[in-house]
Amino acid sequence: MSELQLLHACHAPAVLAFELANRTYFAASIPDRGDDFFDRFTEGYNAALAEQEAGVCAFYVLVAEDGSVHGRFNLYDLEDGTARLGYRVAERVAGRGVATATVRELCRTATVMHGLRTLRAATSHANAASQKVLTKAGFVPVGPADPADLGGKSGTWYQRDLQP
Repeated sequence: MSELQLLHACHAPAVLAFELANRTYFAASIPDRGDDFFDRFTEGYNAALAEQEAGVCAFYVLVAEDGSVHGRFNLYDLEDGTARLGYRVAERVAGRGVATATVRELCRTATVMHGLRTLRAATSHANAASQKVLTKAGFVPVGPADPADLGGKSGTWYQRDLQP
């Protein structure tokens, strides 16, 4: 059983382990974070916590019973009841409905905890798994995504209007 938790300083070692263990897996479908992300992990992690504290973003981790991270689910640019959603799940739990269930849970959390009314997410045309997750979680395509939003790849924006 896994639990969705708001990102905290204590999660840092497990998040870094998650990112390292899944780097090659993630790079197959989304742009690689690059060596600098890992070389400056602590600095970037602390910056993310500061953004969260400022109310600009809300970062969540899906934590397994053993304390390892199964996924990251992030709400970016919280403004006027809207935010962008980004997520990634570990290869070892991919294809089991974990991403879909957690995105659905985060939609409820986004409404209750952050007062959001709309979530948007972009995915590349090549990322069929992410398209499937978004569709199953109640998102609908709303238009083309700029390649600048997707690491140079073309794609689609999806949107879900949230229920209070």
